[in-house]
Amino acid sequence: MRRLLTLTMLTVLIAVGSMAKTKIGTRSNGYPISQVPFTAVKVTPNTFWGDRIKAAREVTIPLAFSKCESEHRYKNFEMAAYTLQHPNHPGLQTKEWDVSKFMGFSFDDTDVYKTIEGASYVLQTYPDEKLKAYIDSVLDVVGAAQEPDGYLYTARTINPEHPHQWSGKKRWEVEDFLSHELYNLGHMVDAACAHYQATGSDKFLNIAKRYADCVIREVGPKAGQACVVPGHQIAEMALARLYVLTGEKKYLDEAKYLLDYRGKTGRRDLYSQSDKPVVEQTEAWGHAVRAGYMYAGMADVAALTGDKDYLKAIDLIYNNIVSKKYYITGGVGARHEGESFGADYELPNLTAYNETCAAISMVYLFHRMFLLHGDAKYIDCMERTLYNGVISGMSVDGGRFFYPNPLSSDGKYAFNADNTVERQPWFGCACCPSNLSRFIPSFPGYMYAVKDRKLYVNLFAGNTATMQIEGKDVVLEQQTNYPWDGDITLKIQKNQTKAFSLAIRIPGWLTKPVPSDLYAFADGGQNSYCIMVNGQSVNGIMENGYLVINRTWKKGDVVTIQFDMPVRAVKANDKVVDDRGKIAVERGPLVYCAEGIDNQDFSIFNFLMPQKPQFTVSDYQIDGKREVKFSVKAVSVKGNAVEQDAQGIPVVKAATLTMIPYYAWNHRGPGLMEVWMPQTIKALGNY
Repeated sequence: MRRLLTLTMLTVLIAVGSMAKTKIGTRSNGYPISQVPFTAVKVTPNTFWGDRIKAAREVTIPLAFSKCESEHRYKNFEMAAYTLQHPNHPGLQTKEWDVSKFMGFSFDDTDVYKTIEGASYVLQTYPDEKLKAYIDSVLDVVGAAQEPDGYLYTARTINPEHPHQWSGKKRWEVEDFLSHELYNLGHMVDAACAHYQATGSDKFLNIAKRYADCVIREVGPKAGQACVVPGHQIAEMALARLYVLTGEKKYLDEAKYLLDYRGKTGRRDLYSQSDKPVVEQTEAWGHAVRAGYMYAGMADVAALTGDKDYLKAIDLIYNNIVSKKYYITGGVGARHEGESFGADYELPNLTAYNETCAAISMVYLFHRMFLLHGDAKYIDCMERTLYNGVISGMSVDGGRFFYPNPLSSDGKYAFNADNTVERQPWFGCACCPSNLSRFIPSFPGYMYAVKDRKLYVNLFAGNTATMQIEGKDVVLEQQTNYPWDGDITLKIQKNQTKAFSLAIRIPGWLTKPVPSDLYAFADGGQNSYCIMVNGQSVNGIMENGYLVINRTWKKGDVVTIQFDMPVRAVKANDKVVDDRGKIAVERGPLVYCAEGIDNQDFSIFNFLMPQKPQFTVSDYQIDGKREVKFSVKAVSVKGNAVEQDAQGIPVVKAATLTMIPYYAWNHRGPGLMEVWMPQTIKALGNY
């Protein structure tokens, strides 16, 4: 019988957690640069990211746990456990327990794993024994469904004779295609590693290791093994993580096998990135989430094994994405068909897919590219995706979600059954909400990194971080109102290392939107910045996009940073057909959009931006959150022609175009939205 705490109790206990006092140093993961883990960074409450973590903690994670209850997720594990305890029960003699009758997808188990992962990140910052006990009660349910040899896949165990329709008659038989047995393993391992890091408990880790060991025995190239690879990638990066955590090389070997044999088994197609071996791939194709997870796994294996062919391949794939297949919002996946990447420069706006999970996968990839190469351009891309492509998928309050994220909306985009564009409280295929449940609380782990005696400051957000440089503690406090302005203060609160280099990222958005020619600032100008130490100018060295300050640091030293943050108009490469004659608007890391509800004096689909728009920045409130709005004068359009006076001069209306951050759109119901604003009649005709 299941021993779960009530969801009402869970919501309350998460909301009242107190700040943790745990101190954990950096963790080596085989990369030249070491990530400072989420456990070392405490994000400040009532800040931009503090609010998002709070929303995930108080709303998203409790909601996800409640959906695991109401949408049969826990029940699946209970039914599998019942079968293990009663192998000849009458239901198995008929199709009464045909899994397809009550399980929507063969990967439904992962909703439980991902929610536990997010809750584990929360536990580290807001420790609470009741939440820990709730997770333990869920793990009792999960563990009871594990078969004696470690196999854990409820879509089959519930009724091996009549498994889920995406599963074959035998284990792994259709893994290359739809069974998701290895995909489930990947999310289980990721969650178990996070749970262990946050709590010190090996309860979940042991469950995950037993399943991973089962996979190692049964899946591989040897005689008697199933020579298959994941139909949906993620196990590769998860097994690499398990190797780093445990030191057991068999997990790394299995991760490399899963990559080495891609394109060599029974499935060969672009959709699953299996048309050719991974080391021969040079472009991003196919299902964008599968692709992003695979590329991240390739980076892990390249770092841990030194495989130069893997490194060469992901360098080429990264360049292809950022140069030709990357939306200004940091999203990827242009096509509905197959939720996939399109061809080079195929970046439609109204029909853009841009799945939230795909944006999360890009964060994984970009961060790993930085850990490999140490160049700020990868963090620039990661930041763009974080602030636009990822958090757009979750409402500000944490309770409603987008699956796709288009850059234009006429209010009728077919997100939902009623063909309206509106955030949803959940989805039947719940990969995006549950993925956000685990990802948002992990944000602190992307802020800092260490290499030898160099401390990288990658992201700007209020926090206090306890890190180690060559085994000695450094405590750094960051204060900022970023992304609303570019003023940042770094304070040395403790330093046992004394002399070290502080590498401060100079954001790419100061000079160009992305590290390629895909987008450029329309005015061609550059923003300036100023960095001082204790009020004095700094003689730092520019290195791969970082200003590196090398000195003996003392407790109380203060670094002040000021990045200019004017409004900038962006134009796309002319090869992007849908963006010709248009501009987008951004300020700092945020991309902005016009929403119909703010612009009711005229249609945002029926005006032209001035050739040299003048922007006015002002504070704005939406759903109680501080935003910024811009105002420009709209050029009047009648039909497909600019309205002109008797002298042939375009008529400029007094109406004001209001824009809000892209991540904040659709909080007030379905309606019109636009990121790319036309400046020519021809561009207007695209509609």
